[in-house]
Amino acid sequence: MNRSKLESYMGFAAKSRNMVTGYNTCLLMMKKRQIKLLVIASDLSDNTKKKMLEQCAAGRVKYRIFADAESLSKMTGKKGKGLFGITDMHFAEIIETEIDRIQSEREVF
Repeated sequence: MNRSKLESYMGFAAKSRNMVTGYNTCLLMMKKRQIKLLVIASDLSDNTKKKMLEQCAAGRVKYRIFADAESLSKMTGKKGKGLFGITDMHFAEIIETEIDRIQSEREVF
């Protein structure tokens, strides 16, 4: 599993302040239309996922449900987070493409 590219991009987005994390911050930034892509940890509660997906639909925000909170937290250096809002369009596109690539490789095997 080659996650290194995705890890790099997630790390860069976090370091360059093109990422917001956590439930309330992501909600607020979605309302302000600042989030271009929301990465949701697969192990969040169903209720949290449902609420965030409703917000994504309402605000027309792209999202991906991917990996667990621990893996995503390691990638970004943000401990104990399960929601990652990418605020830069360029990072959002690259990260979305990488997640889609990793997920499509998973389905093949």
